[in-house]
Amino acid sequence: MADMSDDWRSFLRRWSEEWADAQDPEAPEDTHPRDEEPRRTRWLGFPPASDERIQALEQRLGLRLPPSYRTFLAVSDGWRHAGAFVWLLAGSDRIRPHEDAAGLSEYFPGELDDAPTREEALLAGMWQRALQLDVESDAVYVLLDPGDIDDTGEWAVHTWAPWRASPPERHPSFRAFMEAMHKEFHQLQRNRSARAGREFVNATTRSLDASVEAARLDALAGRYERASAALTEAIEYGRPRATGLLDQIRRLLGEPYTVSFHGLADDPRYAPEVLPVLAAEHLRNHWDDSTFLRGAPESMRTTADESLRQLRDGTFRYTPAGPFAAAVKEAREQARWGETDAAWHTLRTALPEWRPLGTDHIAPVGLCADPVLGPLLTPERGRELLATPRAGQHGSAPAPAADQDPPGLAWLADTDRGSILTSYRFLLVEGVEPAELPGRIGADGATGLREPMTLWDARTSMRHDHDLSTSGDEAVAVVGRAGPGWSFALEPGPRGFDEKRFVSPAVAASRGARAVTVWSEPFDGGPFGHFLLSVTENGEETYGFTVRSGAIGRRGPVPAALDPDRLFPPGEPLAERLGERRALEALAVEFGVRLPRLALTRGRLHSFRTRPWKRPPAPGEPVATLRFVRHRP
Repeated sequence: MADMSDDWRSFLRRWSEEWADAQDPEAPEDTHPRDEEPRRTRWLGFPPASDERIQALEQRLGLRLPPSYRTFLAVSDGWRHAGAFVWLLAGSDRIRPHEDAAGLSEYFPGELDDAPTREEALLAGMWQRALQLDVESDAVYVLLDPGDIDDTGEWAVHTWAPWRASPPERHPSFRAFMEAMHKEFHQLQRNRSARAGREFVNATTRSLDASVEAARLDALAGRYERASAALTEAIEYGRPRATGLLDQIRRLLGEPYTVSFHGLADDPRYAPEVLPVLAAEHLRNHWDDSTFLRGAPESMRTTADESLRQLRDGTFRYTPAGPFAAAVKEAREQARWGETDAAWHTLRTALPEWRPLGTDHIAPVGLCADPVLGPLLTPERGRELLATPRAGQHGSAPAPAADQDPPGLAWLADTDRGSILTSYRFLLVEGVEPAELPGRIGADGATGLREPMTLWDARTSMRHDHDLSTSGDEAVAVVGRAGPGWSFALEPGPRGFDEKRFVSPAVAASRGARAVTVWSEPFDGGPFGHFLLSVTENGEETYGFTVRSGAIGRRGPVPAALDPDRLFPPGEPLAERLGERRALEALAVEFGVRLPRLALTRGRLHSFRTRPWKRPPAPGEPVATLRFVRHRP
């Protein structure tokens, strides 16, 4: 017990002196009569309780006290200013059974079901059996629970206040509770001192600020987990730089909801980097623009408003300073054509060359806001980025994160039912760049591409821009590279395939080239849809086949590798999409092509309106009527 007592004395003495030094005799809130003695003695505690007094308390309660509270009493028989809202904690003479005095068991945890968790069951009984430690407070309950005991014999402490509008907070021991209250004192005292124009500096703050600086260097050297632990502790004490640094790590780990970039968003050095990241999250949640950085200085309003505008328009471009800028430019060029794995490799190779904008900048977090590059940053890649030494720091390079795009085409057959890619049609063209495709198959002679956008946005925005075509077939495609020497144009979710009216876009696309067309509408709760494959050279179909409701129609000499009788054997359950998968696998091998899953499912690609894939109906020809209904997300 001697070692534990010495530890308590050291901790409580430091806390008392920090409290005394922070008091301002000119401030009314710091001059309460009850504080005269602790200010004079520089001690928030009381004389120690004797062993006899502690034993008498245990006999009165019929319980042996937990180690940390028992030892605390042997050092100080009670405590003043446990945090900011508990003005007096009980000593041995004032601790008492709570016995659910406020009737809180009705609300926390509420009515239990037939199989409550251990935590729910403990909380349900806590109000009746707990010992109450708060004597004077701002309506804060401090309850020591003899029924919630860990392996070392420590009892949990629960705190609750009606004005916090949250469930009781659990601390695993009395010592943990007191450490949390010391942190609360630091947080609130720093804010009070700042408002009063005073400094709040002591040995604890100096030590924590040194740990923040060490964490910054750790983060730059790739030791982000160690940096995170140090920064988290500093935040608990309210140290000013810690949140801005840790938020950069959190965001790259895929935790946008916890991020505010405190201290960076209103700093002109860092605002151009972090405001777009905040704006992207703001727009993703469809929040009112008037709430964006409501408390930001007026000097930041122009930058904030411009960030919102660029993110909404899809025109924001992350442009870092220094050598890393060239890699970002190259990666964006790769990603906008669907080469997302290659784009990540480009960024990863250049990460050591990244340079910060200032001493509170530890990672290229602005990448997260870039509409084309942001989707590359999966949580795994975020960890790889953070683990990579940069800005001149040294350390071991991490193992590369796995590539996101599977080879080939077969992944299309694995999409979930109801996904935008459950049905699809695409065109693969050999020897033609993606940017050339609108000139070959663009509607109404269109030759340009729209700025990169998600597959869903490309599909919906184009359809709202134009009236339905006379063929009843709205064809909107995204484009990119489909492997060495190949480009693709893909449209998700087509409906209403009609083989009699099918007009292959490959006829125009394959002038002086070779093209492959696929249209798949798989089984969807009714008869099998269809799977069409067509291979065209110089405007003429060389071979193809259509599988519809189990029947196979051939056109031309189909190679053995693509034999539909082998790919779609009779009697196989069509709903499982096995034939579709085999056909896509064979097609990928036959032509050496692929489609980029990450770019199509999470990323952004250029898009354009293509010519219809169906001719207008002939006079008197029956036509199915499609009604488009826009659903709110």
